[in-house]
Amino acid sequence: MKKKVSIKDIAQTVGVSTALVSYVLNNKEKEARVGKEIAQVIRDTAVEMGYQPNQIAKSLKTGKSHTFGLIVADISNPFFANLARNVEDEAKKFNYTVIFASADENAEKSQNLINILTERQVDGFIIAPAENSQEQIEALLKNNIPLVLIDRYFKGLDTNYVMTNNYEASYHAVSHLIEAGRTNIGMVAYKTDLVHMLDRKRGYLDAIKDNKLLKAKTPLIKTVDFNANQEEIGAGIRELFAQNPGMDALFFATNTLTLKGLKSLNKMQYRVPDDVAIVCFDESEAFDFFYSPLTYIEQPLLEMGKKAVQILIKNITDKKSLNTQISIPSKLIVRQSSAIVKKH
Repeated sequence: MKKKVSIKDIAQTVGVSTALVSYVLNNKEKEARVGKEIAQVIRDTAVEMGYQPNQIAKSLKTGKSHTFGLIVADISNPFFANLARNVEDEAKKFNYTVIFASADENAEKSQNLINILTERQVDGFIIAPAENSQEQIEALLKNNIPLVLIDRYFKGLDTNYVMTNNYEASYHAVSHLIEAGRTNIGMVAYKTDLVHMLDRKRGYLDAIKDNKLLKAKTPLIKTVDFNANQEEIGAGIRELFAQNPGMDALFFATNTLTLKGLKSLNKMQYRVPDDVAIVCFDESEAFDFFYSPLTYIEQPLLEMGKKAVQILIKNITDKKSLNTQISIPSKLIVRQSSAIVKKH
């Protein structure tokens, strides 16, 4: 069996002290004033000799595992997949490893994941919380475990969070449809009490009211369950048209709802934007294959990921550092699906 390479072995090979090697391999050569050339020699030698750091021993010594858990709502959603990549890239800058997990919008699964990651002694969490998981977050806070909520948060709960301004984004998107001449605008959203979805609905409602489009009608919002299939979403859209045959625009609250909604509109033989204009939250590579490029709300994923990691690292370093709450503006990317169409 091959002997495991130690820091002492590397030090003897290079001809320096074990302390010097330790400083370099822990990325603390600047503090120890180690020259760039010798630091590079030490790193190259460690690679050539097949050195593997003992993370368990390191964790016991420092009290930190240099890992944290990222629990997202649904890793199959491009929004969360891209967000996870940005979180991972930023974490690397702090020499942290990210352990990914997907709660699938399920509170029970979320609790199981938190338990597993806590047992693995992660230093903290970044969580896009599932509905009905507030008590889980409260328990982490009570146990003084560093965490940052991302994409959503719980009102009345004092904790770190990073998200986009959902209300402002929705208000701007619906106002854009009105400016494009659309007067009967429906919305398809998820049936949930999560604050980000409530804010998107509120932005839609206020834009409709402020532009005096309510008249005698009630706003056209159709909500579906998180696990709604193609048929259920199609039925919801048909219901919206039945309630208001003059509906000339749809605002979709997520990219997954949009994809299923577009399939339904095609099946119903509605043309975009001639018959119905479309604006949606978040983009998807699949949108590039649609005949009418979609207008969408671009969330600041890169900034959200960076901020969440930076806040978490600060919270890990100083556990009294709490309640950093950031709401980042998004951007409306205007394309063909919301174009002005001349009425005949």
